[in-house]
Amino acid sequence: MTSNSNLSSMRRTVEQLRLEASVERVKVSQAAADLQQYCLQNASKDALLVGLPAGSNPFREPRSCAVL
Repeated sequence: MTSNSNLSSMRRTVEQLRLEASVERVKVSQAAADLQQYCLQNASKDALLVGLPAGSNPFREPRSCAVL
C-alpha cells in the first residue's frame, strides 16, 4: 500500500512540475517596464494620488448641524 501511495505522490509531483514548466515566462525587466507604463497611464485615476472630490467621498466626516 505504501508503494502505491508513494507512486501516486510522485505522479502528482511530476504533473505539477510539468504544469509549472509550461508556464510562459516574462523577463523581470519587461515586467517592470510594463508595470511602470501601466502606473503612469492610470495615475490620473488613482484616488491615492489625486484625491477624491469632496462631494463624492463616502468616507468623509458627516457635517455637524449647530442650532443657535
